[in-house]
Amino acid sequence: MKRFALALLLVAASAIPGLAQSQSTEPAAQSTSAPFSSWPPKTVHIIVPFAAGSTPDAVARIIGDGLRKKYPDATFVVEDRPGASGNIGTDAIAKAAPDGSTIGVSIGGPLAINTLLFSNLSYDPRKDITPITQLVTQPSALVVNPNMKIDNVEDLIKLLKINPGKYSYASIGNGSLSHLAMEAIAEKAKGKMVHVPYPGSPEAMLAVLRGDVQMGMLPAASVVPQVKAGKLKLLAVSTAKRSPYLPDVPTLKESGLDVEADAWVGLIGPGGLPKESVERINKDTAEMLNSPAVRDKLAAQLMEPVGSTPDELRARMNGEIDRWAPVIKAADVKLN
Repeated sequence: MKRFALALLLVAASAIPGLAQSQSTEPAAQSTSAPFSSWPPKTVHIIVPFAAGSTPDAVARIIGDGLRKKYPDATFVVEDRPGASGNIGTDAIAKAAPDGSTIGVSIGGPLAINTLLFSNLSYDPRKDITPITQLVTQPSALVVNPNMKIDNVEDLIKLLKINPGKYSYASIGNGSLSHLAMEAIAEKAKGKMVHVPYPGSPEAMLAVLRGDVQMGMLPAASVVPQVKAGKLKLLAVSTAKRSPYLPDVPTLKESGLDVEADAWVGLIGPGGLPKESVERINKDTAEMLNSPAVRDKLAAQLMEPVGSTPDELRARMNGEIDRWAPVIKAADVKLN
């Protein structure tokens, strides 16, 4: 009888709305105050604002592979959305829901320099993009066709001064880093060159190889095999210090030209991405960049792993604007 009476009391208690509600909501109240553990969601899209095979795409796939291994229950999808100098894909990142389901891998152009080149961007990198970390840095290489018969940057400066407008250079597009770096070289050398843009680094490199143009500032990884084969001559790298992968090649600054054009790649999210998500992704990525396997993959493409704080990446983005604004103005570069 006592057991029967107790059962009746329990049934009655569950039928009282207030008591039933307080019992059902108690676990939810506890979960909201639990430590952050919601990243990654079931599916994470890693958007790349450039084509498959580009440097950002290669880095994104390395990062995606590392995250898949760390979070085997989640799906990480790399999506290439090229176009408009990286603006289309970067806009997609900026407009994505800030819930951790979309991050992006991008470079200085759409994250900074394009604010100087486009009169009406559909996003504002300062407000619509959340920096997470700088992933890598990669040197650009100043290469010339061997028929130029020069061995160093000093020889090139002399030629540009003596023959203004005689020589042409290839770039990987109007407003690209390779374009602006060469304009900076012309300005510092007090010479003039003819700019010939190409859709990408393979086409630009081929133009230098064939002698359609005499030189170019191109991704080091794409030109080093041709340099080793004697088909191109490498004069300098664009980074602030020498590349550990090309220790015998001087920087532009060492060669007498105060020009720095660092081809860095950053990991970003949409504006408003929660601080907890940013910290988790930053930590995961830092661990990944320190792993020997990832370092070997990056080294094969002459990329140095960096790993920075979000604030350091933001400072890097702002610094690109300060660095290239005078060059863009002097060369009168405008895309729309």
